Amino acid sequence: MAFLTRDSDKTLRAIRDPRFLLRWVYLGRLSLAAALYVAAVFKWRHADATDTLVASLAFAIAMVVTAASVVWTDVSKRRTSETFLYLQCIFDLLLVTAAVHTTGGSDSQFTALYILVIALASFLLPAGGGLLVAALGNVVYFADVIWWHDTELTLAVWLQLGVFAIVALGSGWLSARVHETGTGSAELAHELTQVRLQASEILRNIRSGIITIDPGGRLVYANAMAGTLLGLDLGEGRLGEPILADVRGVAPELADELERSVRLGIRTTRAEARVVTGERDFPIGLTTTCIDIDGGIVTPTATAIFQDISDQKRLDSLRVRAERLEAVAALSASLAHEIKNPLASIRSAVEQLARMSAAGEDERTLSTLIVREADRLSRLLTEFLDFARVRATRIERVDLAEIARGAASLAASHPDRCEGVRIAISAPDEPLLIEGDDDLLHRAVFNLALNAVQASPAAGEVRVEVASLDADQIPGGLPSSFDAEHGVVSLRVLDQGAGIPSEIRDQMFDPFVTTKLGGTGLGLPVVHRAIEAHRGLVFVDSGSGGTRFTVLLPRTQTAPGGAA
Repeated sequence: MAFLTRDSDKTLRAIRDPRFLLRWVYLGRLSLAAALYVAAVFKWRHADATDTLVASLAFAIAMVVTAASVVWTDVSKRRTSETFLYLQCIFDLLLVTAAVHTTGGSDSQFTALYILVIALASFLLPAGGGLLVAALGNVVYFADVIWWHDTELTLAVWLQLGVFAIVALGSGWLSARVHETGTGSAELAHELTQVRLQASEILRNIRSGIITIDPGGRLVYANAMAGTLLGLDLGEGRLGEPILADVRGVAPELADELERSVRLGIRTTRAEARVVTGERDFPIGLTTTCIDIDGGIVTPTATAIFQDISDQKRLDSLRVRAERLEAVAALSASLAHEIKNPLASIRSAVEQLARMSAAGEDERTLSTLIVREADRLSRLLTEFLDFARVRATRIERVDLAEIARGAASLAASHPDRCEGVRIAISAPDEPLLIEGDDDLLHRAVFNLALNAVQASPAAGEVRVEVASLDADQIPGGLPSSFDAEHGVVSLRVLDQGAGIPSEIRDQMFDPFVTTKLGGTGLGLPVVHRAIEAHRGLVFVDSGSGGTRFTVLLPRTQTAPGGAA
């Protein structure tokens, strides 16, 4: 857009700013005065003394007036007022009159310069100014020709005066049209400038990266976010430099799609790529477009628009996880109901058989074993039913900080923890109130704290952090249940264990997936369903230095409960 309007901007400035025309006026004025003076010098002995004096004075005064005018307009940069412009036109009329006077009056070759002065006055002065200058020109020309040179009032003189008037009228009309066009063009140029500024501001602040290259792979444009996402220097200092090799080093798919678009004109829509920098490895969503103007008026370019979609991927994963847990919960409830009643009957029948007089020692031993295993299966089925029935049944104002303290204290005294493991609580002193089910939230926090305690080594530390998030701390792309106006709270549980094995990280919230000996694999699924019942989210970050669970909860619930 800039290169298409650069030449037109110069034309508009010339129309709007009289300084551009005045510089030509100064040049012409000095040329005329110098010509008069040189002519007077060469004909000094033969010229009339009055003409010589007029030529000398005209040259000297023209030099002084022009120098003062240049200082006023170009050195001091002062405003060219109407008075200043009128004085310039009047002086030029007098200078032309001096030239006409010293070169023969009506027979002078300089008479045509009146037309030039009148035309310039029509462009420099407001509407009607050209007519006033033309009238003054008629007066001084008439006075010099008729009174000074004592010339008869011939048809040629009348025609000359008429030409002055016609030129003034024509120039005035043309000047009005030019100024009208210039005003409209100036408004259009102003609007284009505003659009460019707005577009530049938008591109600079959006969360998507934008890169434009030419057929040679040279950088044409890149916004700040593009450099941030790719970890590259794509500032203005690199404009015009080849950057495809640098982009390929961190995002090969992005570089390939850009090159394909600029060379083959093939557009890419909603593709995915990966960016691997020294600190991060994350997916990006990618769209490319290309501009190919026939005739070579504009250089073909390709533009890539991309953004970090790791948060979106995590949210999609959470949604799929929730749907899968919902299906498993329904199946678990159905199976538990179908199995629990026959199991109770089997247990009762075995107990009765063990009490019969005909039962021997072996029969009673087998009966005891069957009853014990039946009880174990019954407890397992009860856990399945608890998992299936996870729902917020009683929504009230509860203190999440107090819930976290109680759950952490209970987990710290659990017999399965390693010796010396301690739990540190970080929570505000004042109540952190949210709408929720006290028992369900307690179960979720307890399961997270217990997992952290059991994963931590001896003398390790588990941290439980509860805080209220400011508006600028809330991640983008969250569901509509997270209303910044009403507030969002976070709960973090961090351990110092070995981290979650990579082979089960994607399945750790699936039911029955566990690394604990004798575990049911329902702890984390219960956590997920409990937080989901409060319209919240659970995120996990795990590495060799430990695992961090982050729970985000809205302060208010638009409806009691969540998905069962």
